[in-house]
Amino acid sequence: MEKKRPVVAVGLSGGVDSSVAAHLLMQQGYDVIAIFMINWHDTVGLLEGDCPAHDDRLIAELVARKLDIPFHVRDFSEDYSHRVVDYMFNEYEKGRTPNPDVLCNREIKFDPFIKAAEELGADYFATGHYCRKETIKLEDGTSMHRLLAGTDPNKDQSYFLCQLSQEQLSKVLFPVGHLLKPEVRRIATELNLPTAERKDSQGICFVGKVSLPEFLQQKLKSKEGDIIEIPKDYAYPLVKTPDPESPEFDDELRRFARPFSYRPWNGKTIGKHPGAHYYTIGQRKGLNVGGKPEPLFVLATDVERNFIYTGQGHDHPGLNRSALFIARSELHWIRVDQEAGLNEVRRYQVRIRYRQSLQEATFYFREKGLYILFDVPQRGITSGQFAAWYDEDELVGSGVISS
Repeated sequence: MEKKRPVVAVGLSGGVDSSVAAHLLMQQGYDVIAIFMINWHDTVGLLEGDCPAHDDRLIAELVARKLDIPFHVRDFSEDYSHRVVDYMFNEYEKGRTPNPDVLCNREIKFDPFIKAAEELGADYFATGHYCRKETIKLEDGTSMHRLLAGTDPNKDQSYFLCQLSQEQLSKVLFPVGHLLKPEVRRIATELNLPTAERKDSQGICFVGKVSLPEFLQQKLKSKEGDIIEIPKDYAYPLVKTPDPESPEFDDELRRFARPFSYRPWNGKTIGKHPGAHYYTIGQRKGLNVGGKPEPLFVLATDVERNFIYTGQGHDHPGLNRSALFIARSELHWIRVDQEAGLNEVRRYQVRIRYRQSLQEATFYFREKGLYILFDVPQRGITSGQFAAWYDEDELVGSGVISS
């Protein structure tokens, strides 16, 4: 009796990466089925011409026909609205900056999608992410899954998967993680796939490229307030890095990890904005204030008093900080066997946004949470974003930045 081949469900998005992923799995001897996910229906705030969902679905179906694999459509829009979009609105309302792509992977692609795949008889599921997985055996005989960066340094997407669990990783395959993007394009071209020359998607996961203020205005009302410019010579405290040998080190570390705080009298009013909750630290576009020698950047927002604090130039000291804090409840370990103990000190490489190069830092694990002290000051540290830490090319853990 012929042994049944394992079945893999591929999240076919209408892009080149997932298309090639499906082909590679077929080459490896799997029975492959395709699932197209519908996660969003509203077009409010979408910028015209940016790959609307119906085009994605049409092209995904054409790919499935070309590869001669079953094509299924599943609507996860209710889950997506509650788990991702509502969270996103709530975070912006609080003056924090969420990353919906990380949440989309944790809450949708690796949860209801897995359930849908299993209902269709799949043993595994696969995505077109540029990352890799390795399974190792621990000394006690248990298996542990390692999440590794993609081989292509320009396309590594491991950061977006920084909140995955061991259970989620146990069922996923990353067929293109070992390839460079040009190689993926070449394979698609040789197969004459409809996605071979299609541009990569941009914007919010499954929503598309949006005008963020217009998108947020669906639930967050406009509220005019002042834009205040803080001069470069504003007196910034704590310019000296805390000394680990000092008996006051923990107090200094806590102060160092706090965001810079401003008041209206620290600068001058230079314009108006439609709502502080529409802006994020480091933002340049959308301020609509001209006549300045250097570009303006958002240094801080105060959603309670509805102020935006800005500064001129890439070198403004208010854009850079050397430390951040993550509350204990927000710490997540992909490698649960690597979880740190109280008062432990470790060295890791960190990124606080996608495409940022890895930054060297020292980790201080304390009772209330984790303090990350960078070797070099970091631009635009923002509460609500995810910090992900790596041991060489392995993503070990992550957490939502508290401050």
